[in-house]
Amino acid sequence: LFRLLSPFIHSSLLRPIMRVQMVEHMETALKEACVGVAAGDGGPFGAAIVKEGKVVALGHNMVLVNKDPTCHAEITAIRNACKAMGDMSLAGCVIYTSCYPCPMCMGACLWARLDAIYYAATSKEAAEAGFDDAEFHNFLKNPKSDDLRLLEHVPVTGTTAPFDMWNKKMDRIPY
Repeated sequence: LFRLLSPFIHSSLLRPIMRVQMVEHMETALKEACVGVAAGDGGPFGAAIVKEGKVVALGHNMVLVNKDPTCHAEITAIRNACKAMGDMSLAGCVIYTSCYPCPMCMGACLWARLDAIYYAATSKEAAEAGFDDAEFHNFLKNPKSDDLRLLEHVPVTGTTAPFDMWNKKMDRIPY
């Protein structure tokens, strides 16, 4: 339905209805962030994955409870949605996240094939709360900068062997 209506999304008839739904879904993501904070699971971030107007999965930051720096809200929600839907592609879904995604989460949203990313708080607001990821965004803009982390190509024989093996695999599932 969403794909069929997409040319008409900006019509004066649909815009107010969709705006109300968007606000409701964003409020759901914000509530999920508060659930995570109250539980002590991690930072103040939450996300909701929505398909055809219905929430299919929620996720909040679980970095502290899992002792895993990749357990951000968006990634937790993506994992939950993929499991719930039985598919690694979330095409046809959108994500509502309580804050502008960090580079890792942005990449995960792209890999999940989400149709859209909606966010509430800005990176600036997150930084003011003690969650400043500007250095990561800047590193991605210029990985060869004076940053102390090293990103270097190490050419060796056989670098394409895993790709060759993958492409010869008859039962592979492309993604």
